[in-house]
Amino acid sequence: MSQLSQVLREMISQEGPISVERYMALALGHPTHGYYMSREPFGAAGDFTTAPEISQMFGELIGLWAAEVWSQMGAPAAIRLVEIGPGRGTLMADALRAARVAPAFRAALSVHLVETSPLLSERQRAALADAGVPVFWHTSPADVPQGPAIFLANEFFDALPVRQFVRTQAGWCERMVGLDPAGHFVFGLSSEPEPYLSAEAPVGALLEVGAEGQRTMTALSARIMAQGGALLAIDYGHTRTDLGETLQAVRDHRYADPLENPGEADLTTHVDFAALGRAAKSTGCAVHGPVTQGAFLNQLGLAQRALALAKRAAPEQVGAIEAAVRRLAGPGPIDGPDASMGELFKAIAVSRRDLGPLPGFSEEPLA
Repeated sequence: MSQLSQVLREMISQEGPISVERYMALALGHPTHGYYMSREPFGAAGDFTTAPEISQMFGELIGLWAAEVWSQMGAPAAIRLVEIGPGRGTLMADALRAARVAPAFRAALSVHLVETSPLLSERQRAALADAGVPVFWHTSPADVPQGPAIFLANEFFDALPVRQFVRTQAGWCERMVGLDPAGHFVFGLSSEPEPYLSAEAPVGALLEVGAEGQRTMTALSARIMAQGGALLAIDYGHTRTDLGETLQAVRDHRYADPLENPGEADLTTHVDFAALGRAAKSTGCAVHGPVTQGAFLNQLGLAQRALALAKRAAPEQVGAIEAAVRRLAGPGPIDGPDASMGELFKAIAVSRRDLGPLPGFSEEPLA
């Protein structure tokens, strides 16, 4: 039994069942026993692998993307490069290294990392010790100093808690987490339907609502409208708001039961890119994409960067570079040892309308 399990059992026993949203928030972010507060989840030794850990090419292309966006903004004298959920700092380290080809951009930079985990903050400090630019840490995007900013969010929105509703004869009832007679966590439904949901669906249908993700996107987009800048989000998810459950737990690179040992597995849901786009547009921002991660990286020059690396690589490294390209941008399966991020993962960007088209988004948005 995880330490958080006992905390949640006592909470439910005293207060009654809690929403899926609250369960996710505590499982991931409990100050003492939350998943991200108590472990380093990334890489082969962790529970999952993100794109920056697969290859330096990913972060390098993102760094060049940010430099080009800064240029499109009119090259302001000061720009905040903000990463939300920066993992071990790998993406930012690679991005800053690539940005050396744009010295004026680096001279204008201050880097701001939004991180709630003390353990991961220390990993980031080590990764960016020789960054050569000022680096600051914050626990919320709202704490980033005012002014033009470019926000990066790679695999951030998928970890924000969602509410789940199930269609019953009485209406949409919120899905809750409670206890069975043996003390095991189980799903159940609230006794009263949600009065603000009226979508038509068959009885038994499940709807996920990423309210926290939409609030975050609205706040960031409003800042961009008021102060200038852009946001790039890359994550796995779907391009249309639809019915169905996507809540999943991952531990040791395998799927696990989301209700088993909370705090010891990563909990995520597929991002609703349509809902994020609606949130951004509500502030007056332009939305670019979503496009697949494969299309985005290929437009930024992934193949050319891989070729340049291969020319300088030892023969035994060339195969690894080619495998990284397939995994980052290929159309392969989404699970298994040959899994590819190319189609399941999407990229979306937000900017003021006067900024024009952004790099990587020249293709038509996905329907």
